[in-house]
Amino acid sequence: MLTPSLQKNDSKAKWLIGVFSVIVFAVVTVLGKYNLAGKVNLGFDLHIFAKANAIMNATVAVLLIAGLYFVKQRNYELHKKIMLAAMVLSVLFLVSYICHHLLAGETRYPETGGNRTIYLLILITHIPLAGLALPFILFAAYRALIGEYEQHKKIVRIIWPVWFYVAVTGVIVYLMISPYYT
Repeated sequence: MLTPSLQKNDSKAKWLIGVFSVIVFAVVTVLGKYNLAGKVNLGFDLHIFAKANAIMNATVAVLLIAGLYFVKQRNYELHKKIMLAAMVLSVLFLVSYICHHLLAGETRYPETGGNRTIYLLILITHIPLAGLALPFILFAAYRALIGEYEQHKKIVRIIWPVWFYVAVTGVIVYLMISPYYT
């Protein structure tokens, strides 16, 4: 049972995580409707953001595997550092993602047939899972940081595979759409 001060902290954490998650979702959704492509010239290929996103996603996937490995080895300090690195990279990804879509615009997948079906299936699972994962990732991190490891493990058993899937499919989406960037 939680002490009154931990219950108070839990309420604050739930509120902050919820508000942050809603704000991130709203920013991504609203900025997705704006397109500054062609209106702003930064002097470089704006699709560099997409390439950076793919590299960050791939790195996060590797970090998630490393984090899992080191927690199974009971190397909790290294696990913590690796998972914090994965979270920082995910935040940087979010900033880069917003920049890419805001500045470079949207690229539609032009192929038809099986490749398009595969692309769309990956994309329509990737996007909502990415949005839904955020509060659970944050709450899992919160549980670990306050030392509630059993609750942390319960959340992570569900959210780790989702986060890993989102990271890997982010790379796949990039590899499939990047030949069509103009």
